[in-house]
Amino acid sequence: MVKHQEQFASDNSSGMCPEVLEAMLLANEGDVPSYGDDVWTAQVSDRFRELFERDCEVFFVFNGTGANSLALASLCRSFHSIIVHETSHAETDECGAPEYASNGCKLLLGNGEMGKLSPESIHHLVTKRTDLHYPKPKAISLTQSTEMGTLYKPDELANIHEVARKHNLYIHMDGARFANACAALETAPADLSWRNGIDVLCFGGSKNGMALGEAVIFFNKRLAEDFEYRCKQASQLASKMRFISAPWLGLLENDIWLKNAAHANKCAHELAAGLDKIKGIDLLFPVEANAVFVEMPVKVQEALRAKGWRFYTFIGEGGVRLMCSWCTTMSRIKEFISDTREAAMNEGN
Repeated sequence: MVKHQEQFASDNSSGMCPEVLEAMLLANEGDVPSYGDDVWTAQVSDRFRELFERDCEVFFVFNGTGANSLALASLCRSFHSIIVHETSHAETDECGAPEYASNGCKLLLGNGEMGKLSPESIHHLVTKRTDLHYPKPKAISLTQSTEMGTLYKPDELANIHEVARKHNLYIHMDGARFANACAALETAPADLSWRNGIDVLCFGGSKNGMALGEAVIFFNKRLAEDFEYRCKQASQLASKMRFISAPWLGLLENDIWLKNAAHANKCAHELAAGLDKIKGIDLLFPVEANAVFVEMPVKVQEALRAKGWRFYTFIGEGGVRLMCSWCTTMSRIKEFISDTREAAMNEGN
């Protein structure tokens, strides 16, 4: 058997945590109803309602692209537009899927510091034009945590909600790393979602210890009308739904979802602290969740890759993104820091 070493390329690279695997195995006994008419799907939907302290509609899909695209399509018609940050996941990493799923709904690109959409930018885009020839703004999409690893705090969400309410806009949250935000801010899920105006949340499981599967949670239940048909039409309705929903029970019981996220966040802080001490390595953004962005010389990158390390460069030639996950170990962090220090020293000679 080939042993694969931990990497920092993505939290998608990690496997299933033990609790998730056990829950999936328990669901693998006997014949049960399909397409979500099973006890596991019903149980985990109720657990989400308890977690968020709200009666909400819950759906399960295979992946984040499907979750975000279908959720946004449920908020808009084809002549509407969705306001997103220019670096948001919906803009940079969905290959046009939100536009495709909504039959052409346009993304309007806003801005704000550290990857966070500002209320001022939203107001500007909404009021920029109001004529019939311009796609009518109907929704806001926020990425939590952002593509720069930063977090929307409750007061920032409240300020965005105020603008949204003024202009009659819905708010969608891409919560691929929503768990990391809750852990980092030590804030109740309700306070990072519906209590501050979020109408629909795509709660990520794949990056927090599951093999696959995201939960689409409608706090505004009216917007969930016929969502199951969208899932079916988009090939996001699992016939053996229990294998997507049951693993969520493993995450939600005993707050494993929160513990996994807290561990990943802690590891990111440890990694950042070690790298920040190396000459020639500079932090690009504050470390607020489980992502570390550093400016790293190309020769150092090449030396690390030569040793088998994998990571992504998203921001310019020297901007390196490093992700920690539920299973990242301190020993592997120390090894990466040591190799980076050695490569930096050799690069400086």
